[in-house]
Amino acid sequence: MADREKQTVLVVDDIPTNLDLLVETLKDEYRVLAALSGQEALDIVHSSTPPDIVLLDVMMPHMDGYTVCERIKADLRSRNIPVIFVTARDQEEDQTRGFEVGGVDYITKPVSPAVVLARVRTHLALHNQNLALERKVAERSRDLYETRLQIIRRLSVAAEYKDNETGLHIVRMSGYCRVLALAAGLDEEAADLIHSAAPMHDVGKIGIPDHILTKPAKLDPDEWEIMKTHTTIGAKIIGEHDNRLMFMARRIALTHHERWDGTGYPEGLAGEDIPLEGRLVALADVFDALTSRRPYKEAWPEDKACAHIREQRGRHFDPELTDLFLDNLETLREIRASVGE
Repeated sequence: MADREKQTVLVVDDIPTNLDLLVETLKDEYRVLAALSGQEALDIVHSSTPPDIVLLDVMMPHMDGYTVCERIKADLRSRNIPVIFVTARDQEEDQTRGFEVGGVDYITKPVSPAVVLARVRTHLALHNQNLALERKVAERSRDLYETRLQIIRRLSVAAEYKDNETGLHIVRMSGYCRVLALAAGLDEEAADLIHSAAPMHDVGKIGIPDHILTKPAKLDPDEWEIMKTHTTIGAKIIGEHDNRLMFMARRIALTHHERWDGTGYPEGLAGEDIPLEGRLVALADVFDALTSRRPYKEAWPEDKACAHIREQRGRHFDPELTDLFLDNLETLREIRASVGE
């Protein structure tokens, strides 16, 4: 087996003769690294090419093996690397301590080369199985996420067939939401989640009669009451789920017409009782609607739309999000320019 294909074993002991014995035992089957101190071991473990398993002495000066193991397990980069203690301390309390700090096995000195090889093979095999299982779980999770994302996109397309709005509205509005989410301090993962869920905001319009949805004039009071039900219809279409993406999509569909001052619908929520994603979509949706042409109106100039946003600060819109929106206007313009009308 070429050396680059071998798995790497790090052996750690402050006595060179002990290291030599372990290196000699393992070198034919594995790539072997050696460290004479706990700190040197940690430097190797946290390098760009970490070992696949660590054989670790307990009694070392400055930093004992238990401490080294604790630090390996405390770091997300290395916590899954198996650690086998190799030591002359063979009392039950010593072994218990080793397992408590994260060790997977305990080999007592003087070591038997056959035992060392057998233990390393066993724990590397288990480690490799765990890694393979984690990869499969991650792949399944990605597949499920992509499936849910496609469902959201397909339902969003279905809603477009019932509405006068174009698919570009969905793309622009979702992009605005992501920018605002990041500006509000959300991390990339959360911002991407909102970006993916936002297209479902108006899916409930599937349930609104065409003569109301496509009316090229202002709705009368009865028609408006029917139109407002698209929020609750959307929530019913999406359903209740533990999955984060679907959960967020439902909350957006239900709450994107709530208003900061409590005069919105369907539940009359106010202030921070409105979920953050609902407040974000409210801003992005209104801005894009104002600056886009519709059968019943022409597109507003950007300065007029921004004046309306400012006027509705603390009334329709979250005041802090409104300020962030206006502060990031140049980025929103770039999204609009890249997507088109």
